[in-house]
Amino acid sequence: MQGYISLWEQYGDKMISAFWANLQLTFWAGIASLILGTILALLRISPIPSFRLVGTSYVNIFRNTPLTIIITFGVLVLYGVFGLQLSQDFNLNFFRIAILGLAIYHAAFVCEAIRSGVNTVPLGQAEAARAIGLGFLPAARYVILPQAFRGAIVPLGNVLIALLKNSTVALAGSVAEISGLMKTMIEFRADVGILIFITVALMFVIVVVPIGLLITWLSKKLAVAR
Repeated sequence: MQGYISLWEQYGDKMISAFWANLQLTFWAGIASLILGTILALLRISPIPSFRLVGTSYVNIFRNTPLTIIITFGVLVLYGVFGLQLSQDFNLNFFRIAILGLAIYHAAFVCEAIRSGVNTVPLGQAEAARAIGLGFLPAARYVILPQAFRGAIVPLGNVLIALLKNSTVALAGSVAEISGLMKTMIEFRADVGILIFITVALMFVIVVVPIGLLITWLSKKLAVAR
């Protein structure tokens, strides 16, 4: 127990700071992937075949590409070769590249989650929208997507939970987050290695469990009565 207390004295502030980085990665990548995923979902359900092809190709490419590959590509190719600069600050630039990689990867899953919600909207709703003269985008905006989001709360929540856990992959982009610190702590404090693992795991559990409960509550609260 004394060793565990000394571990917190030595790394406590760093653990909280590193996990905060994971939460920030999740927040910003979640917003970006929701925006991009919604656009992709519109492309996937578009009446124009070429748009559907673009949306389908994106999903199939990025959903089946390992996240580590995407983030490594961002750091070594976009930054290293093409000089992509998202910030003048060196560390913040890598942080934003990691957000970009996380958003690009998870947008494919957000797209499919929203599309599954679209499938819950009765066909008659879209036909009624067209009957009163609404084009594709107005019908999607005012009729289809509001209901689709309500029907996609659970899969979108699952994507958010996966995104939080996948934020540890940002280590591949040299971002100082909790899994990198965990590796360092185990290297220098192997005597409390199991407790280090349990502590880091509990950090994620403490955040993921409330998210899961909130998703369950929202899915029941906003369920569309048919």
